[in-house]
Amino acid sequence: MIESPIGQLTLVAEDGALVGLYMERHRRREPLGDRVDAGFEHVTAQLGEYFAGTRTDFDLAIRPAGDEFQRRVWDLIRTIPFGETRSSGQLARGLGDQALAPEVGAANARNPLSIVVPCHRVVGADGRLVGYAGGVERKAFLLDLERQS
Repeated sequence: MIESPIGQLTLVAEDGALVGLYMERHRRREPLGDRVDAGFEHVTAQLGEYFAGTRTDFDLAIRPAGDEFQRRVWDLIRTIPFGETRSSGQLARGLGDQALAPEVGAANARNPLSIVVPCHRVVGADGRLVGYAGGVERKAFLLDLERQS
């Protein structure tokens, strides 16, 4: 666990890749393994730079667990520019089918790598802040942080 401006973050790695980044009271679907505090220096350094406003993307080995569609959505989410937002409908169009918007939203909700896969940049069709596993207040904080950087 590391401290951050949005509370404690739990980092989960497997075979040298980041597989989970969770906030306090974040809804998780998989159990965590034994606690290990070493080996996350690269991740914590990049998160520190992000929260300081000097990093706009992450250069980390990641391996989020999900099905093929979820991984496609998460890859697309990673293309949303720092400080910008997209709706699930816009992302669905990026996948070639506007009708996939609900499935895109569901995949976004299952993102195990908050912040690194910036699911906080996905907003409602009308631009409102909707659903965020870490809480809408944290989502607003992250978007404000990015807009100010």
